[in-house]
Amino acid sequence: MTPDQEHSWASLAHMSALMGLLLPFGGLLAPYLVLRLKGPQSAFVAAQAREALNFNITAVLAGLLCLALTWVLIGGLLLVALVLYWIVMTLIATVQAGEGHEYRYPITLRLVKP
Repeated sequence: MTPDQEHSWASLAHMSALMGLLLPFGGLLAPYLVLRLKGPQSAFVAAQAREALNFNITAVLAGLLCLALTWVLIGGLLLVALVLYWIVMTLIATVQAGEGHEYRYPITLRLVKP
């Protein structure tokens, strides 16, 4: 895989997480597919796909926590903040990976290991 292809696939791993806006669990499925299909061909793509998958797992867990907190009337505001944070961080990661930089999301559970 050429470096440009690696950067494109790594960028796609991050950007594909936005599929979660269209499909339930699309934000988890899309980076997982990139990890399984292109990860074996490139360590960079595998690392970035794992990072995207870990971030989206963390976002789903945080979203469930926000939903649980809606009974205290703070969950709705937290959920809006979480969605905005998720979109912004996904876009930043997409650009960084596209430029060939290994991006690590802050405040992320690293559940999917190499």
